[in-house]
Amino acid sequence: MSKLKDLALRATMLALLPALVVFACLFRPVSGAPAESQTAKIVKAANAFLGSLDQKQRDTVVFAFNDEAQRARWSNFPIQMVPRGGISMKDMNEAQRSAAMALVASALSPKGFQKVLEIMDGDEANKTSEGNGNGRGRGPRGGGPGGPPPNNGGNPPPPGRGGNPPPFGRGGGGGGAMFGKDLYFISILGTPSEKDPWMLQFGGHHLALNITIAGDQGILTPTLTGAQPAIYTLNGKTVRPLGGESDKAMALLNALDENQKKQAILGYRLVDLVLGPGQDGKTIQPEGLKASGMTDKQRAILLDVISEWAGIVHESAASARMAQLKSEIDNTWFAWSGPVTVAPGSNITAYYRIQGPHLVIEYAPQTLGGDPALHVHTMYRDPTNDYGRKAASK
Repeated sequence: MSKLKDLALRATMLALLPALVVFACLFRPVSGAPAESQTAKIVKAANAFLGSLDQKQRDTVVFAFNDEAQRARWSNFPIQMVPRGGISMKDMNEAQRSAAMALVASALSPKGFQKVLEIMDGDEANKTSEGNGNGRGRGPRGGGPGGPPPNNGGNPPPPGRGGNPPPFGRGGGGGGAMFGKDLYFISILGTPSEKDPWMLQFGGHHLALNITIAGDQGILTPTLTGAQPAIYTLNGKTVRPLGGESDKAMALLNALDENQKKQAILGYRLVDLVLGPGQDGKTIQPEGLKASGMTDKQRAILLDVISEWAGIVHESAASARMAQLKSEIDNTWFAWSGPVTVAPGSNITAYYRIQGPHLVIEYAPQTLGGDPALHVHTMYRDPTNDYGRKAASK
């Protein structure tokens, strides 16, 4: 009887063998299969975030891709002064906040996401040190420029206002608390897609990320990063959210010879962004030292400065962007306005600008609130492709 059972079992296994082979072929890991694209990961994170929301929340978060009012609804001002669209961290539960931040992280490089977290933690420190009232002595922007630049009819370029657009519907803020990392908003323009363009927005006080996803492209412009305080202590460690932007620019200035410095350093003072919030579509004349007049080493340092902004987005998009900017480096300009020294461990208190055919970067310390080393605004633009307009038009 035992032998009969063995024979029957063997017959059954033989009968099942073809099916088992097919099953194994279907479900075994495929060697050399293409890895999931970063765009696919971002879309998956976006859908997971939207899936965590109820219908009312989704209606608050999602806008049409071509909603020009929402595109421009960003600022360095606190939300109490300039309401944002979308939904705030404060108005979500823990799981929803985690899904929102996972979406933001998926669109950024690890270094870029860390910069965002440090900006938000700085605003939390601002809340803790100042209270959450009117932010005494901690205003959101600095003063205006001091003297006339060339090529502008004897007038200084208008500073980019901290962003004071007319009131919008569906905006959050407008009253109550001014500082804190729970006062950052997220919104989505369009439908998350691996093919068609859509946009992720995330920001609040001193932060505005406008990320257009179009196929394998990740377009980060326009984006504002700032910090107040720009130097603070967290868990016993000194944090400088924009320390690289300061240190690398100082290294570039120090790498220039005296003749180059005379070209780079402007003869007038700038202390605010020229192409900041509310300045979409505007252009300015390049000034300072052209990179074609730099050595290879100096140009490498310049590219390293640029990477502090271009490298915020996820690595594949950042790599493509840096390749573009490197190919145009000889037509890129570096201009400096203000003090040419910095205390060890501190931030520069000078304004600087980097401008190329598809690039404008500005670094602008703010005097309002005291030490300009502790209050910084920066701007990153591609005036030819802000909000991914080129990709969206294809």
